Amino acid sequence: MSAAALERGRVTSTMREKFQAVALLLREQRAETTAAPMSPTQRANQQKRIEGLAAKLAHIAARDTSLFELLADGAPLLPGTAAALRELRRKAGLAVEPEAPALPPPGDRAPAAEQRQVVPQSAISRALANPFLAPDYSAAAPARPRPKLLVDWELIGPLLRAFEQTTADAPSCMTLPPPSHAHIAAGLDLMAHQAQVVRKAQEGHRSFLLADEPGLGKTAEALLAAQAAGAYPLLVVVPNVVKTTWAREAAMWTPRHGATVVHGDGETVDAFCDIVVVNYDILDRHVGWLGKFGFRGMIVDEAHFIKNKSSQRSKNVLALSRQIRQRTARPLLMALTGTPLINDIEDFLAIWEFLGWIDGAEVGPDLLHALEANAMTPIDPDFYPAARQSVIEMGVVRRRKIDVAKDIPARRIADVPVELEGAAGASVRAAERKLAQRLVKRYRSALAARKDVDEIAGIDESVVRQVCARELRESSEGDGSGENVFSMMRRIGQAKAELAADYTAQLSRSAGKVVFFAKHIDVMDAAERLFAKRGIGHTSIRGDQTTRVRQANIDAFVNDDNVHVIVCSLTAAGVGINLQVSSNVVLAELSWTAAEQTQAIDRVHRIGQDQPVTAWRVIATQTIDARIAELISTKENLAARALDGSDVEAAATDLQLETLISLLTDALRDS
Repeated sequence: MSAAALERGRVTSTMREKFQAVALLLREQRAETTAAPMSPTQRANQQKRIEGLAAKLAHIAARDTSLFELLADGAPLLPGTAAALRELRRKAGLAVEPEAPALPPPGDRAPAAEQRQVVPQSAISRALANPFLAPDYSAAAPARPRPKLLVDWELIGPLLRAFEQTTADAPSCMTLPPPSHAHIAAGLDLMAHQAQVVRKAQEGHRSFLLADEPGLGKTAEALLAAQAAGAYPLLVVVPNVVKTTWAREAAMWTPRHGATVVHGDGETVDAFCDIVVVNYDILDRHVGWLGKFGFRGMIVDEAHFIKNKSSQRSKNVLALSRQIRQRTARPLLMALTGTPLINDIEDFLAIWEFLGWIDGAEVGPDLLHALEANAMTPIDPDFYPAARQSVIEMGVVRRRKIDVAKDIPARRIADVPVELEGAAGASVRAAERKLAQRLVKRYRSALAARKDVDEIAGIDESVVRQVCARELRESSEGDGSGENVFSMMRRIGQAKAELAADYTAQLSRSAGKVVFFAKHIDVMDAAERLFAKRGIGHTSIRGDQTTRVRQANIDAFVNDDNVHVIVCSLTAAGVGINLQVSSNVVLAELSWTAAEQTQAIDRVHRIGQDQPVTAWRVIATQTIDARIAELISTKENLAARALDGSDVEAAATDLQLETLISLLTDALRDS
């Protein structure tokens, strides 16, 4: 690969692969130089060398701009790039990541895309920095006496019957320390029921099936329990829709323990962080290096995702748990789910296996010891309630909103950040860039027309405001060209429609009926298609419905146990209806006024509601959506208004203008 060859137009596929491999290697070396222990002088010299090579690479790409596509973060690897990268590492004397493992027999084979294994360079660097990372046997489990009474009994079936035969008033939560509030930091206080779990972990308990209802703060509980147990490094496996939420919550509740999120093939992973967050969908390609990482704790969120033990995701999660338990004598294992424990108890066998309570068709040593202590066998009628309680004391924590109502606000708003991936995400980001570029161009034209331009230092805020006000006026009148703030919000709503609907589907399975609000009809349509595909009973309230149809749909949601979701238009269903049969609201799209969202929440939070209400705002990260959410929270104080009913409200145009000002200001700073 050379500039001369490019000038002759001889850019072969092999050259493109080598170009991409060199770029990846330079990126890895820059990250390693930043993290490696060395003197400032050594680091500066190394960085200077890397930047020099990067400049040459950019010079080569400038001769054939198609090469720039290979430098994008999301650019797929060319067929020969991996081999070229391994060869470059070998020549440079660097660690060479292993080849992908051989495929399993055809009967067990998942799709090729799921079987591909990767090893992030950061993970290799961490392993090299800790070459003698040994198994942790410092807190070995105490020796147990050999079972005598139950040694020949098959116990899984009787345990399931113990839960199936339970009475309605039987306890469903382990014995916890007395409730007490805990102050974490300024503005951060654990509620009493959360502090109980953290204290239990601090006292030495190491396995939890945390099955509290949604909205009771399981994420904070789990993160602080891991901190109390010293369970670092910590692996967190979550659905894609909430993985950025976990990173944000970790930064809030345990700021001394850095969190890194695994995206795609893990090129951006910082393996030196204490917390590694990965989603189920890409776990298959990372299970190899994660299993050897040396984790001392593992959290699985929405653990009902692994109920099917024959699925690849379940196999991956159980394999990782097994490796962690083999390496660390008493790791912290936490399964989080809002699904009621008494429903479909067989679905919990995979979770029990993840926690180490059972091993396939056998009961694990700790649970067996607890059952043996009851001094009964399955032929004794009293075996079943005692066995059920033994399982619960292994670490089942189940609290309902109504049980801890005094601890939580009567109404609160929680944000659910989502990532827009694939073509839809790329389209949104491209449209936002075009809008920002148009604003920058208008700003510079306006600045050039001013006579005092030489006296201006930095960004002229008055010109920024004038440009944005003009843009907003033209967009409102339909005179603008190309993307505008209104079309952007619609585009984002369309892109996150299925993600918001997926979150609603999860919520409906664990918390009962859910109210789904959206601004645009196409977002409502996309949500209803997903609910229909998942077999989730739903109905809707739209502006074009007759009064009779509207009321029939409301009645179906309120009275029919098979209708779990009602899809509502923010404008058509924001006032005048009563949906208090639900206590969870999903706001799939942001409104320009806090009042409009508050009115939507009030369809659920009204006189007669006997449970705390949670409104979940679905926000597209790294887009204008997140800017608007921040502006609403900062300028309108939406969360406070939801608690105290304050009537302070700014006009929608103020928020629209501030959004454009924020977008233009950031674009000018970047340029």
